[in-house]
Amino acid sequence: EVYFKNLSKQKQKEVMEKNGNNHKLRVCVATCNRADYSKLAPIMFGIKAEPQFFELDVVVLGSHLIDDYGNTYRMIEQDDFDIHTRLHTIVRGEDEAAMVESVGLALVKLPDVLNRLKPDIMIVHGDRFDALALATSAALMNIRILHIEGGEVSGTIDDSIRHAITKLAHYHVCCTRSAEQHLIAMCEDHDRILLAGCPSYDKLLSAKNKDYMSVIRMWLGEDVKTRDYIVALQHPVTTDIKHSLKMFELTLDALISFNKRTLILFPNVDAGSKEMVRVMRKKGIEHHPNFRAVKHVPFDQFIQLVAHAGCMIGNSSCGVREVGAFGTPVINLGTRQTGRETGENVLHVRDADTQDKILHALQLQFGKQYPCSKIYGDGNAVPRILKFLKSINLKEPLQKKFCFPPVKDNISQDIDHILETQSALAVDLGGTNLRVAIVSMKGEIVKKYTQLNPKTYEDRLELILKMCVEAASEAVNVNCRILGVG
Repeated sequence: EVYFKNLSKQKQKEVMEKNGNNHKLRVCVATCNRADYSKLAPIMFGIKAEPQFFELDVVVLGSHLIDDYGNTYRMIEQDDFDIHTRLHTIVRGEDEAAMVESVGLALVKLPDVLNRLKPDIMIVHGDRFDALALATSAALMNIRILHIEGGEVSGTIDDSIRHAITKLAHYHVCCTRSAEQHLIAMCEDHDRILLAGCPSYDKLLSAKNKDYMSVIRMWLGEDVKTRDYIVALQHPVTTDIKHSLKMFELTLDALISFNKRTLILFPNVDAGSKEMVRVMRKKGIEHHPNFRAVKHVPFDQFIQLVAHAGCMIGNSSCGVREVGAFGTPVINLGTRQTGRETGENVLHVRDADTQDKILHALQLQFGKQYPCSKIYGDGNAVPRILKFLKSINLKEPLQKKFCFPPVKDNISQDIDHILETQSALAVDLGGTNLRVAIVSMKGEIVKKYTQLNPKTYEDRLELILKMCVEAASEAVNVNCRILGVG
């Protein structure tokens, strides 16, 4: 990073060409949902701003293209990105089988797209099942993968998916020092890991002071004041759907009792989300005077809403990651984010098994203001990522190498090793005679060559080389080494 920082644009171009990038680096960014786009968009803007170095291809799939989840591909178009490919990959049903079928459908459709685009590198974000399909396709098609947000720890199946993508990816951009250490512990090559911070923080840390009252009034009504409303976002826990539905029901009951204006976002497309929506409708949330239920809020506006909220509640990674940048109080429910690094603004309710417990947490957190946290970034992630992309050497072998810790030598044998170490051309530079012998792996002399030793040094060297070449041509079958023995 320091090296690239001190280079001019021309020098950066020369380094790219030296690394085998004698054309513009063709980068494919694939986005699956509203959450990963908030992290990928800043990188996409950065790539687009440097057309002399990069060509950008945007692939959209997953819940971006579903009306029930807000048709969020439109915000990509509003950001003036050309969408090169749209893939309908979600099999509806919102259960475990539908998630598996969605991965399978993506795997069927992606090869044709990647064959057509032929990217030098694909950027994949996070821990979603859609991202696993992207990484699997790219890895099997020998396309280099840059994984954003590897090495982090959380609950649910997302944890396993994230680490699986890490094993498929060739390069890693991580957000925290702990995540970097986790990647190294997972035997990833340290030279291919960049500690950059979270790309979304580049926008977060410069957004808070923009006009926000108009955004708050648009989504929550004219009579709402700052720090006097709640943002709620809760997703199903795929490894324990039944419990997550019960917890969601208790959360809604607590929010109704707390009696504050609440913006509640619909859950993501994971297994169990359909049942969560049924719970919302059963309790009349969409028509309740204190609630505003929405499918999607554009990221720029969502930033303003959480920055000035009295509290955020739920189990979204946004609560434990991005919201810390504003010091907004957060109530993290259940196990979905277990293991995440958090600031002091987060109050965990691991066993959200009673309405009173959640209500008490709301009473403790609502309206507080905490110090801003920069655990996940300092606002300069994108420049670091762009420099990292430029430094990638396309001449390097595509095959990954893992940095495993030293282990005891293998006791098995190898035929080439046996032949190389146990058979030889023995050369005697002698006095009266020059002698060369072919010695087999059993130590037996297969053939011996003898010549009178010439008087001059030059003639001696010429003759011994001639004898060695003659012997070696016959000794090739025993894969000899040449040993001087005289």
